Amino acid sequence: MRAARLIRMVLLLQSRSAMTAAELARELEVSERTVTRDAQALSEAGVPVYAERGRAGGYRLIGGYRTGLTGLARGEAEALFLSGVPGALREMGLEDAASAARLKVSAALLPSLRDASRTAAQRFHLDAPGWFHEPRTPELLPAVADAVWDDRRIDARYRSRDTEVVRELEPYGLVLKAGVWYLCARVAGQGAFRVYRIDRFTAVEAGRERFERDEQFDLPGFWEERAEQFARSILRAEVGIRLSKEGARRLPHAVDPHAAREALASAGPADDEGRVTVTLPVESEEVAHTQLTALGPEVEVLTPESLRARFSDDARRLARLYGT
Repeated sequence: MRAARLIRMVLLLQSRSAMTAAELARELEVSERTVTRDAQALSEAGVPVYAERGRAGGYRLIGGYRTGLTGLARGEAEALFLSGVPGALREMGLEDAASAARLKVSAALLPSLRDASRTAAQRFHLDAPGWFHEPRTPELLPAVADAVWDDRRIDARYRSRDTEVVRELEPYGLVLKAGVWYLCARVAGQGAFRVYRIDRFTAVEAGRERFERDEQFDLPGFWEERAEQFARSILRAEVGIRLSKEGARRLPHAVDPHAAREALASAGPADDEGRVTVTLPVESEEVAHTQLTALGPEVEVLTPESLRARFSDDARRLARLYGT
């Protein structure tokens, strides 16, 4: 425990020109007295830690004591610090490891590059969870993440609809989509890759056996393809609608964007009122009613007749509510 703290203290001093006892105590989560003892221990071990007395004093390393990692340009150093997504790392149980790695890199960088972590953090932040949803970390996520990093097969119990199935999986990669964690894995002994929601695992046990990873597997490409396939698979119904120019502009924000763009691309010329008629794939009549309501008077439902009747009823109720 103390050895790790002493190493962290050295790295902190390498990454900054000087630090006060209070600053070091806060970073190391110890008392200032412990900082003083640790600094003395480092000095006795040959690490050139120098203590400056007085109100403006503190601790520093002298004699250019630092490791040399001089091959990074500023853009490369800033990009390096964008690679850690704090929330996701914390949920996978990797926050401490990532913090230590960033500290080691910061300590090794040239002085002119040491503000790379700050400048990168000021310019980019990934907020993965969707709006109005309370993010929940799946209880078994750290265990699955460990298996992913170590290429270890897992015996998993998975809740699928109303039943539970047991699978031996080769866990290839994790995806965080709008606050929901997914595992891309291959059933042991089979060639096809599948997607599993982490929060539907009811038990996960990593075995001792490692699997041989397919180096041709492209996680971002696989996820993009599967996400598009899923979006298309749930669009099992069609509606006919007339859209104003504003309605056409807002349609991709109200319904599936891929379906909206394809429908608009195949639309005919606008009529005398400037409206276009399109056939739009939707998940269901119920979902279409909810989604298209957001467009208000910018959309007119033509078919099916049952959906048009629902919008007609909505219009009458609005007229009574607000007056004709």
